[in-house]
This record gives sequence, C-alpha cells and structure tokens, in this order.
Amino acid sequence: MFTFAEGTFMRVYTDISTLPAFKAPVITIGSFDGLHRGHQAILNQVKTLAKESGGESVIITFDPHPRQVIYPKAGDLSLITTLEEKIWLMEQFEVDNLVVVPFTVEFAQLSADEYIEKFLIEKFRPKYIVIGYDHRFGLNRQGDIHFLKWYSHKANYEVIELDEQVVDNITISSSKIRKALEKSDLRTATGLLNHPFLLMGKVMKGNRLGTSIGYPTANISFQNKIKLIPPDGIYAVYVHYNSIIYKGVLYIGVKPTVTADNKRVIEVHIIDFAQDIYDEDVIIEFIEFIRADMKFDSIEAMRSQIALDKEAALEVLGKIGNTFQSKSETIL
Repeated sequence: MFTFAEGTFMRVYTDISTLPAFKAPVITIGSFDGLHRGHQAILNQVKTLAKESGGESVIITFDPHPRQVIYPKAGDLSLITTLEEKIWLMEQFEVDNLVVVPFTVEFAQLSADEYIEKFLIEKFRPKYIVIGYDHRFGLNRQGDIHFLKWYSHKANYEVIELDEQVVDNITISSSKIRKALEKSDLRTATGLLNHPFLLMGKVMKGNRLGTSIGYPTANISFQNKIKLIPPDGIYAVYVHYNSIIYKGVLYIGVKPTVTADNKRVIEVHIIDFAQDIYDEDVIIEFIEFIRADMKFDSIEAMRSQIALDKEAALEVLGKIGNTFQSKSETIL
C-alpha cells in the first residue's frame, strides 16, 4: 500500500529566474518519466543526504520533455507520466522542492561546461549532486559524471552516482516500462514502476449509453497528445475522486458495437457511485488488464459481458491493495 505522508508539502517552482536560496541543497536532475524504481532510488538517496546534512532536497526536471525540443519531428515519443502526474507522484516521496525547468532550444544549446556553471552552480549552488549511472547532459550529451567531478573541486560539491536498478534480472528503464504497457502487461509495468500506471484526466459528457444499460460511465478527456495510453480493452482500476478511492472498470476503444466513427474513447464505470462529476478531475490507477475490446451482436450481449467484466474487476481489486492512498482518503 502506498501512503502519503501527512503534513508534508512539496514546493514547486516553474520560473528558474526567481528561485530561492536553497539551504545546502542536495539535487538531482532528470526527466523522471514514470518515476520508476530506479528514479525512486535516486530520490531516496537525495532525501537521506539532505536529512543527514541538514539541507533541502531539490529535484530538477524538465517540461516539455527534452526529446520534444531536440527531435520535434520524430513523432515516436510517448510519455508514461505527464507533468501533472509526475508532480502528483513526486509528492509521494516527500521531497522538499521540485523545480520544473522550461526546456527550450536555447537551453538545449548549453555546452556541458555552461550547463554546470550557469545552470547547476549559479542557480542551485549544490552541496551534493546525485545522479543515475547513465546521466548525460549538455549539447550533444557531452557531459557526464567526469565533467561533474572535475567541477566539484571548484564549486565545493560532492557527486554521488547510483548504479543501475534491476528487478527480477531486468534492468529498469522507462523504455522497458513503455513496452510492457504497450502490450497491456500491467504486472511487469507495475513491478518496474513500483506503483500502478496512472492517468489523470477530466470527466466530460458522453452519450449516456452506459446509463441506459445500467452501467453509467465517466468519459475521460486528456489533453496531452503524447501521453501513453495502453491498448484497447477492459481494465480493473482504482479511481481517486474527492478524497475517496473507488473501484472501477475502465474501457479503452472505439465502441464498435454502438458506433462506426472509429473514435477512440476512455470510459470508466465507477462501482457504487452515483454522483455528477462533469468537468471534475480524477486520477485513475491501472491495476490489471481483463480482456481485449470486442464487437457484440447486440446491446444485450454487451450488457451481459459488462456484468462479467465488473465481477472480474472486483475479484482483482479485492486481492490487490497496491494503490496510492493519502491519509485523508478512504477506499471504498
């Protein structure tokens, strides 16, 4: 069970020209897409050093993702977590400060020396810099741990490098997690992430077909076009709304039984829930894939299958307690 600490507040900064003077900052830098086990090991090291040295933990990330700026026409980037989801996840780990750096063409042109001098040292004056085993930075990724260590004597900071993280003999990386999600392999993805895959979105009005057949759904709208969405099908999920966590059955697909427009939708039936939540934000945790999407011969056949899907989801969720829960939230 993932539990939020009570009474902790992470400060988020999006303007690097007005950063405060952090106290003996212990910093780390990265995109942190997915905030997986490897990233969590780095965050835990940052927090430990900050506590031991009496300083502040400072996590530095980028928006948009650097690849969107460096390779704008590539078209192959899919994000495990949007910025909003990343911020929500960061709060889980009780870091003191999150700095979201606007990643621009100009920023991408910084040489490794300029990156260290004008960005890391000038803006943060770190006491420790914690990085992963493959961390690179600066124009053409020319900077590495050797650059950082060379400057450490000049700027009086210490560099801590973490080894690669391995789970069940699989080296953790965001690319491996993406591949698992693209195959609906939520168990592998959750194991590598050390938390369920998330989707944050706003509830919008639909055609109310679900209501007419006894299974009302919340239609989820999401604005980030490069957010990774798992394959079409039915999923057992948890839904966070208004300090309560509900069990749910989520559908992704083009609704082939009732429409022919081939428009992909995301709809979730929240179990034991009857509130009007149009235009409200929800957070969805993907727990387990139940089945692929399919076309039915009739609405009645579809209704019968939905009943089975609901029972399958309840069985899965009844066995799994792997969900984020703040101390102000209740699980139904």
